[in-house]
Amino acid sequence: MKQTEFKKRRKQLLNHIGKGNVALIASASMCARNSDVDYPFRQNSDFYYLTGFNEPEALAVFIPGRAEGEYLLFCRKFDKKKALWEGAHAGLEGAISQYAVDTAHSIDEVNDLLPKLLENKAKVFYLMGRDTVFDQRVQNWLNIIRNQFRTGVEAPRELISLDHQLHEMRLFKSPNELKLMRHAADVSAIAHTKAMQACKAGRYEYQIEADIVHHFMHNGLRAVAYPSIVASGNNACTLHYTENTGLLKDGDLLLIDAGAECDHYAADITRTFPISGKFSEPQKQLYQLVLDAQTAALAQIKPGIPWNKAHEASVEVITEGLIVLGLLKGKLKKLIKDEKYKPFYMHRIGHWLGMDVHDVGAYKIKQEWRLLEKGMVLTVEPGLYIPADCKEVEKKWRGIGIRIEDDVLVTAEGHEILTNGAPKTILEIEALMQDN
Repeated sequence: MKQTEFKKRRKQLLNHIGKGNVALIASASMCARNSDVDYPFRQNSDFYYLTGFNEPEALAVFIPGRAEGEYLLFCRKFDKKKALWEGAHAGLEGAISQYAVDTAHSIDEVNDLLPKLLENKAKVFYLMGRDTVFDQRVQNWLNIIRNQFRTGVEAPRELISLDHQLHEMRLFKSPNELKLMRHAADVSAIAHTKAMQACKAGRYEYQIEADIVHHFMHNGLRAVAYPSIVASGNNACTLHYTENTGLLKDGDLLLIDAGAECDHYAADITRTFPISGKFSEPQKQLYQLVLDAQTAALAQIKPGIPWNKAHEASVEVITEGLIVLGLLKGKLKKLIKDEKYKPFYMHRIGHWLGMDVHDVGAYKIKQEWRLLEKGMVLTVEPGLYIPADCKEVEKKWRGIGIRIEDDVLVTAEGHEILTNGAPKTILEIEALMQDN
């Protein structure tokens, strides 16, 4: 991502904050894995969205109208020894030259310098309630100022959550963001295709997971957007199954929910297919029902349509299909009203997608489902899950879990499916697997 994009975002945020106020956003911290080994670092999405700075131990400060510069960064000083052991880092000079920071200070000086920056400001905007340690640090800085009241210095009187404004910005994707998301989607779609080709009875779920991650890394995407779900047979009826230790067996389906991350932007794809390469008749009937539900939901994805319409469309198709197949009995409208479909379809149709796989942004405005707009990206992922111990249905339906998920961009005319590269019709899947 070019620095011009980050500058544009910061300008928009500064305009929202207004003169006489200040905003604070902290970086993510390193997290210990064990002993002296840390988990791989992943930057806080809000912090990265505004700065492009991919290091821990940093604090971004935004002060509209400040003569010496509106964007300050507290970060680590350059340390030769640290660079030798852990690799290059920007330091104060690099923060200015590489990341368009107006003023850079050592993070070690933050407790001394930050209270002075907050003096006589009316409001402090920050991501409240996200990090109790940072919440306490903000209070400590404010208390330092309050203790100087006899000198005529005033502390900010309002603390305002930055979430709403910043997350509304993130909800609408720029062309540069969409370029990254398309790449993540393309690589992920091919990985799912390769997983279908590599699938056979006798392999283990983790081996298929390894094939998927190998393709991500082979194409330069070294991070998964979320822990991969590779669930065979009844395991697919656990929605967030991530053990991935099961043995693949003929006659079962394999559900894979996996996506790569490209420069902090996620893909999120789910495909379900037969381990043998051919659907049984009950599997085929349920699979086609889920696919029909997704088709109906996708038809609702266009500007001006309320968010919930896609979910309602999927519920209607799935409920009607369950009646036809004999898994539900009764009148369609009554069954929907009483949510009788929920034992089999218990989640909503999807979620926002972006820097976080379950991305930020409000789903309702003033208690009403918000209207879709150009530039939003969401997932569309209906499913059916019938556990092996579900005695309420015929045996032939039991132990089947199916989900079909695509990443969808709302366009001016309608929508664009970013993940079309992964086969999903019955004919496409069976042809691909049997040709292998």
